[in-house]
Amino acid sequence: MHRRSLATLTAALVVLVASVAGATAAVAGGGIGETIARNLAGAGAEPPQPQVPAFVTTVPRPGPPVAPRGQVRAAASAGHLEGVALTGDDGPVTGVLAPDGRSWTATDPLEFGSTYRWSGTWVLDDGTRRPLAEDAFSTVDPDTEIEGRLNIRDGAEVGIGAPVALSFPADLSDEAKQAVSKTLSVETSTPVEGAWKWMPDDADGSRVHYRPKEYWPAGTQVRVRAALRGLDLGDAGWATADVDRSFTIGTSRIVKADTRSHQIAVVENGREVARYDASYGLESDPNRVTRSGVHVVMAKSEKVLMTNEAYGYVDQPQYWAVRISNNGEFIHANPASTYAQGNRNVSHGCINLSTADAKEFFAMVAFGDPVEVTGSSEPLTPRDGLYYDWTVPWEEWTAGP
Repeated sequence: MHRRSLATLTAALVVLVASVAGATAAVAGGGIGETIARNLAGAGAEPPQPQVPAFVTTVPRPGPPVAPRGQVRAAASAGHLEGVALTGDDGPVTGVLAPDGRSWTATDPLEFGSTYRWSGTWVLDDGTRRPLAEDAFSTVDPDTEIEGRLNIRDGAEVGIGAPVALSFPADLSDEAKQAVSKTLSVETSTPVEGAWKWMPDDADGSRVHYRPKEYWPAGTQVRVRAALRGLDLGDAGWATADVDRSFTIGTSRIVKADTRSHQIAVVENGREVARYDASYGLESDPNRVTRSGVHVVMAKSEKVLMTNEAYGYVDQPQYWAVRISNNGEFIHANPASTYAQGNRNVSHGCINLSTADAKEFFAMVAFGDPVEVTGSSEPLTPRDGLYYDWTVPWEEWTAGP
């Protein structure tokens, strides 16, 4: 009896499963079998997802005044944009619409102390047209502004030792220096290994220099850029202008100046093209020694007034003067030391030449030409002025502050 009951129950289950299977496979039907089939068929299906509404975003958003530098953009999640414009107090801002029409990005920098408003049309995929929200935002109006100045003019031709110096007329905080560093770039037509380095702050403010590992290759085209405009430099103020300068590295010209030879030589492209009798600084007086180390030609003047009250002269005119450091070292004409030129060192630190030789040398050299002084007892150091870059070993130069 138990065996029969179990067999009967098993048969009933088989019939039920067969009925459900038949209901699942059926295209049409009714009754409980169809209901069970629908429930079984939908048991593993994903639930319907809620539809995400389309939207448009604009950056910056309304709120506190923002920096003029930063992303300025309108973007749609669906559809496309038409006639987008961003207009400030001084007129429209130039921008570009993406190829798919879904975003517009400003290509002009914003102005300080201005209010901007969006306008245009958002066209949805179904053809619905909606005006772009007139979200207004404003830019900061700084109390203090600051400008970075580059030492090389646009289009200049400079010597192979020319350092690139970007200076600011205020001391920058470490955070401000880091912000500036992120904006710096140097592009060269010839591969050049080089690096930026922040120099010690002084009374004139802060400055960051760039130099190659070795002298610049002659003929190299160089472009220096610093995207500074609108950068918040903390207590120093807001940067007001970008830097974008291009220049060319000229002839490979090196001035060889050995204090022991009592001469200087000019070497162009590896060949000596000039040699002059000279008198260097008096070696017995540490204050008058011409410093050993790589100087660079900084500036030239047909006449300078030299003063050293400790040695008894004030505003003494000297001619055909080529400055090679900020400590008072020049290569210039000095008829008073003609007797010593070529055989003795008697100057107050300058390199003295005859008037004829000084005039010829003056015409030959250019900003950035290296002047390699050797043989003296005192080295060129940071105390001696602006461009001592080449006296710093490369490992130290690239080691950071």
